[in-house]
Amino acid sequence: MLTFQETIEKIKPLDGPSMEAAKKRWDSIAHPLHSLGLMEDLVVQIAGIGRSQEIHIEKKALISMCADNGVVEEGVTQSGQEITALVAENFLKNQATSSLFCKQVGADLIPIDIGMVTDTIVPRKKVAYGTKNMAKEPAMTYEQAIQSIEVGIQTVEELKEKGYGLLATGEMGIGNTTTSSAIMTVLLDQPVEVVTGRGAGLSSAGLEKKIWAIRQAIQKHKPNPADPVDVLAKVGGFDIGGLIGVFLGGAALEIPVVIDGFISGAAAVTAARICPQAKDYMIASHVSKEPAAHMILDALEKEAFLHGNMCLGEGTGAVALFPLLDMAVDVYEKMSTFCDNDMEEYKPLD
Repeated sequence: MLTFQETIEKIKPLDGPSMEAAKKRWDSIAHPLHSLGLMEDLVVQIAGIGRSQEIHIEKKALISMCADNGVVEEGVTQSGQEITALVAENFLKNQATSSLFCKQVGADLIPIDIGMVTDTIVPRKKVAYGTKNMAKEPAMTYEQAIQSIEVGIQTVEELKEKGYGLLATGEMGIGNTTTSSAIMTVLLDQPVEVVTGRGAGLSSAGLEKKIWAIRQAIQKHKPNPADPVDVLAKVGGFDIGGLIGVFLGGAALEIPVVIDGFISGAAAVTAARICPQAKDYMIASHVSKEPAAHMILDALEKEAFLHGNMCLGEGTGAVALFPLLDMAVDVYEKMSTFCDNDMEEYKPLD
């Protein structure tokens, strides 16, 4: 299995010739040039990721990292930690929103217990039984942060061996909009109150507690923005660490990875700070309702497809993109060309 350092060293630029061949294929199809917009761009990107103009994303999976966060002690959430385990088990019972989405689009849902406070039927790759309360002490050790990232890398390796060609990122963990907000406050160098939202539905009083807890953690532990792993260790969560590993593993193993919303986006930004080249292997799905959603997309230099005011999490926004990608690939592979129709090709305008 790849280590953290080996994974970073393995990440290469996208394959230019494959992207150029994919673009030429699009331009030969009997339709106005680039009239499918971002759909065409993503197919070209996937060609560069897979290093071939032939696209193979038939087998898809949503990886959902499940973990609990000690900062819940500070009253930063509307519900308790027992909900993490309940929803995580519902992933396997086809009773969660994301599992129903996956069933609808023909994707597999892979939940992983990377750090829940209880053991459940969810497969375990547990770093610890929840993180510490970051308002009082660092959320985890530096070694645990690396371990959580390597869980994500290992998961991508396992899925690649099984033939998966497209991955999406999801999570379940009460309190993880607090940890995500803390990470983004540090890495985006923004005020806490600008980055932090109401999560699953906090009252104004709850939002003030959330902002206080984040500010307290950052002031107390002084996470180093030049060392993203240090930021993860001091104010992050195991679920975010696992997703960082999925993004880095996807880049190293040449599999496109779809970003979900705010929490997944926070992991994507952290992965890109660890290895900037990893951004090229990421696909943005939607614009989350959380306040920092646009900041995250700007930091990643990504444009999202969907603007549905969603903030459910679990990978729902990422999976919602799958049918659009399938439609784009179907046109790319099957539509007749100008030559087939004996038509004059469209010429690019200045």
